[in-house]
Amino acid sequence: MDEERALYIVRAGEAGAIERVLRDYSDKKLCEGIFKVLVRDIPTTCQVSCLEVLRILSRDKKILVPVTTKENMQILLRLAKLNESDDSLEKVSEFPVIVESLKCLCNIVFNSQMAQQLSLELNLAAKLCNLLRKCKDRKFINDIKCFDLRLLFLLSLLHTDIRSQLRYELQGLPLLTQILESAFSIKWTDEYESAVDHNGPPLSPQETDCAIEALKALFNVTVDSWKVHKESDSHQFRVMAAVLRHCLLIVGPTEDKTEELHSNAVNLLSNVPVSCLDVLICPLTHEETAQEATTLDELPSDKTAEKETVLKNNTMVYNGMNMEAIHVLLSFMEKRIDKGSSYREGLTPVLSLLTECSRAHRNIRKFLKDQVLPPLRDVTNRPEVGSTVRNKLVRLMTHVDLGVKQIAAEFLFVLCKERVDSLLKYTGYGNAAGLLAARGLLAGGRGDNWYSEDEDTDTEEYKNAKPNINLITGHLEEPMPNPIDEMTEEQKEYEAMKLVNMLDKLSREELLKPMGLKPDGTITPLEEALNQYSVIEETSSDTD
Repeated sequence: MDEERALYIVRAGEAGAIERVLRDYSDKKLCEGIFKVLVRDIPTTCQVSCLEVLRILSRDKKILVPVTTKENMQILLRLAKLNESDDSLEKVSEFPVIVESLKCLCNIVFNSQMAQQLSLELNLAAKLCNLLRKCKDRKFINDIKCFDLRLLFLLSLLHTDIRSQLRYELQGLPLLTQILESAFSIKWTDEYESAVDHNGPPLSPQETDCAIEALKALFNVTVDSWKVHKESDSHQFRVMAAVLRHCLLIVGPTEDKTEELHSNAVNLLSNVPVSCLDVLICPLTHEETAQEATTLDELPSDKTAEKETVLKNNTMVYNGMNMEAIHVLLSFMEKRIDKGSSYREGLTPVLSLLTECSRAHRNIRKFLKDQVLPPLRDVTNRPEVGSTVRNKLVRLMTHVDLGVKQIAAEFLFVLCKERVDSLLKYTGYGNAAGLLAARGLLAGGRGDNWYSEDEDTDTEEYKNAKPNINLITGHLEEPMPNPIDEMTEEQKEYEAMKLVNMLDKLSREELLKPMGLKPDGTITPLEEALNQYSVIEETSSDTD
């Protein structure tokens, strides 16, 4: 707003309008004045004070429009040590100025489209990567790394072109992965295995914030990697997956920070090609194998299911493999279910991840099957009733959110090796009907993917109860008296005709439409289904 326009409103406007104009005008002039001061050679403390005021003012989009110029952006880049001529970060006294300048740039880029365009023109992404390389292994400048990464995340979020530049031209994938390694202080014991100290201290708040920002930036860089990655990238993705495995096994300073850290790790793992997720599990060392054998010997011989999975020295072991990371993902999923809200944003990423891991990696699927769908013993309650992970997932199969319902059902279906009879055993036909209808499997069968042929073993309790299990509800029901046993033949005929007339009325009024199964297993109106079967029979007769 220029001076003449402001003066006109002050002379003719209402009190409220006058107050707003004066405030906006004074804020704009203050911003312009701050940039003029920052150009001069002033003490560091004065620079920090000016930048703190500018950071607060830069939250207002209206104020930013007139002051977002290339010259002003270059002033902030210089103060943030983002110019290529700045070779090092030796002066500790300058660190507060760098941090405040990066904070201002975050606000300005987020709130101003002009600043976003200028960021492309000034090649800001490359400058940020250069600054990250300067402070990659220096822990005492975590604040600089944190806001550098936040600005990099914002740029890659707002401009898809920058994602490609980061991925290929600036080598952002290995750079950001190394930032994570530094934040977690990872010590490698093998190519894709790191040492995890379960009794070590939690991450500091600064390390946790830095790691979270790096995870978010990496998510943007790799957002399309699962469908476009090359074989030559597999090593880098495996290294990143190994770093994320380490991330899942450590904790932050608080429970909320740990959940936020693990949530971002889950989101990023969803971008990793599924063939590279095998590093989430790893074979036991010779010492761990010996400990596992001792533990197995200590278990009673009749506890066959429990002998599959053992917990030794805080290590979840299954079939000779370390399953700690998968167990953390499973616990994370259960916590998100227990929250009871925001399922689409909070639950579907981890459910999708576990589903794809189970589909591609046999050991992961078998471990999750053992944890989620153990051999049935008590079938007196409906599958959706109870507090086990299985009960919670079956309840989600009838959730009002279609996406949540589909992914929960898909996860259980994959754990059952996409066999309809196995799924129905654990969920009942009623809960599984939506998935089966969508997959054209209402008549039974199995899905399209191939799985190993190892057979499920039913418990004696389940075998004894199986004849009396209601296939619709999936639980044991006591035999109910037949209401027509005491009717005469005339009464039975009367009730039958009454039912036929009621169904006919509902059908004619289109309140109810009779449906049938097509040969491919999908549902269609009954007339169409009968016609298709007639065509098949005629074709078969002609062939004969």
